[in-house]
Amino acid sequence: MTKTFTYDDVVRYLYAETSENENDLIVEALALNEDLMNFYMDSLEIQSQMDGIVRTPSDVTISEVFKYSQQFSPKQPAALSC
Repeated sequence: MTKTFTYDDVVRYLYAETSENENDLIVEALALNEDLMNFYMDSLEIQSQMDGIVRTPSDVTISEVFKYSQQFSPKQPAALSC
């Protein structure tokens, strides 16, 4: 019986969340199914782009965090508010 793989399976493969046996089967499915391969290639590119995203807080935000943290003594834990 041939297993049909979904896009979810390909994403799991992309993030190394599949077993070695599944890896072999997914690689075979990618070689045989052009749509699945195109999805994999697109997902690989998106993953690479997302890995390159760097978020940096503004100087104002950093200043506010430091100002807030200076309200507390080093021996007294800060109370968390929700």
